[in-house]
Amino acid sequence: MSITPLMPVYPRCGFRPVRGDHCHLIGEDGRRYLDFAAGIAVNILGHSHEGLIGAIQQQAATLMHVSNLYGSPQGEHLAKRLVDLTFADTVFFTNSGAEAVECAIKTARAYHQHVGNDHKFELITFKNAFHGRTMATISASNQEKMHKGFMPLLPGFKYVDFDDLEGAKAAMGPNTAGFLVEPIQGEGGIRPASESFMHGLRSLADEHDLMLVLDEVQTGVARTGTMYAHEQYDIVPDILATAKGIGGGFPLGACLATEKAARGMVFGAHGSTYGGNPLAMAAGEAVLDVVANEEFLTHVRTMSDKLRARLEQFIGNYPELFELVRGRGLMLGVKMKMESRAFVGHLRENQQLLTVSAGDNTLRLVPPLVIDESHIDEFMEKLSAGASSFSPGEDA
Repeated sequence: MSITPLMPVYPRCGFRPVRGDHCHLIGEDGRRYLDFAAGIAVNILGHSHEGLIGAIQQQAATLMHVSNLYGSPQGEHLAKRLVDLTFADTVFFTNSGAEAVECAIKTARAYHQHVGNDHKFELITFKNAFHGRTMATISASNQEKMHKGFMPLLPGFKYVDFDDLEGAKAAMGPNTAGFLVEPIQGEGGIRPASESFMHGLRSLADEHDLMLVLDEVQTGVARTGTMYAHEQYDIVPDILATAKGIGGGFPLGACLATEKAARGMVFGAHGSTYGGNPLAMAAGEAVLDVVANEEFLTHVRTMSDKLRARLEQFIGNYPELFELVRGRGLMLGVKMKMESRAFVGHLRENQQLLTVSAGDNTLRLVPPLVIDESHIDEFMEKLSAGASSFSPGEDA
């Protein structure tokens, strides 16, 4: 048999982590790595947070899964907390970000079709976005690398340049149901939308009774210095997908919606066997216990300011490698003068520093939100050593 037991869909690197210690990972060979990837913006409390571990252990010993055939005191409590913290009136729990976006797409369509407007099914989405790997979510993206092998795509999506309000307006038609957008494109290169763009989408949605759907899978749960990034744009969505950090490493996502937006999500409209299971709810509660307060959000913004200032000062030393720093909170990107994957590999192999590559030649920095200045010092030391020893053109 030539195929590997693990389906070979990931080009996995040589690092094989077996243990986590706060903001570090320890490999199978015993080497210690500073983790500024955090499971791709997931492990917001690091890898050994006692509160999160204790909540999962206690719930695992009490009740893990019963299905959604029964009442859910655990789900009801976490949903109420999210409702109280956000714009939303109602929540559907999922197991991943892709599922949360899938639910958001269905919710947007159901809003119109519930009252007989079956022709309103099309979402305007934005180029270089990443919304997940289901058939609907790859169809919502224009990225051909995710389409290959899975054609034909699902109909119902129009692609427009990101941050192009006039393009979005021109794409509207009789079938338009709403807009699906990341406030900051993550996989697309840590590219924040402009305030005029986000306000413009909100105004168009209001004017034409469309749904503004935000994919905050990566930007949400304190990552950008507020609970959700849209707060910094001073707008309110109709529907929002959240995941990644909300479980701190335990698989958890959610689709949040206003009462108006969720009017089509009636009995039988959607479901999930595992979604909202008691174990996931315990993880979500433990995460909110830590991050859902102004003291923690201030910490994220403070660490962001310190990290960004040092990055902006640093990149001038290597104009042949780096171009600019962008992003918000602890979701930062350093745009490089070449494809970033090789540099990510160089930092990992030579400096035991974990980062993530992203589109538009971007070095993506999404560390645990519990980093302190000592971790920033360590990061900058490793980054500096990595930049000085890097030869453009070396393999990833």
